[in-house]
Amino acid sequence: MMKPIADGLMGTGPEGPYLIGGRRKRDGRIVFPMPSGSEASQYEPVRLAREGRLWSYTVQRFRPKSPPYAGDDDERSFRPFALGYVELPGQVIVETRIAVEDPACLKIGMPMRLTTMEFARAGLNPALLYAFEPSNGAQGS
Repeated sequence: MMKPIADGLMGTGPEGPYLIGGRRKRDGRIVFPMPSGSEASQYEPVRLAREGRLWSYTVQRFRPKSPPYAGDDDERSFRPFALGYVELPGQVIVETRIAVEDPACLKIGMPMRLTTMEFARAGLNPALLYAFEPSNGAQGS
């Protein structure tokens, strides 16, 4: 089974993948990802909603610099991809990869749902990446 890109970001249940956020004990504020280290004691883990709305997005049209980018592509094989923010109602706005073949189908406010995708890493095993995709029937990847 493919491992997530980072520990503690997501889990899987009967309904599919879910993101793990943190709810601050003091005031109920939700954050993503769940804090680690000494700050973690101030939060309790919480499953985040699997559906939300596209809050904003952009298209990454050139290969990011390495490091920190660890993809196994190069300048010639790189494919542009959409990145954005998805608002999970009453919880948090999540920065995410947007899983679509054609970013032209994206519209601010459109319904989105959580999915996963493989991220091929240079010199390492592929990792499982969380992403959101349109849930209204728009063309996904």
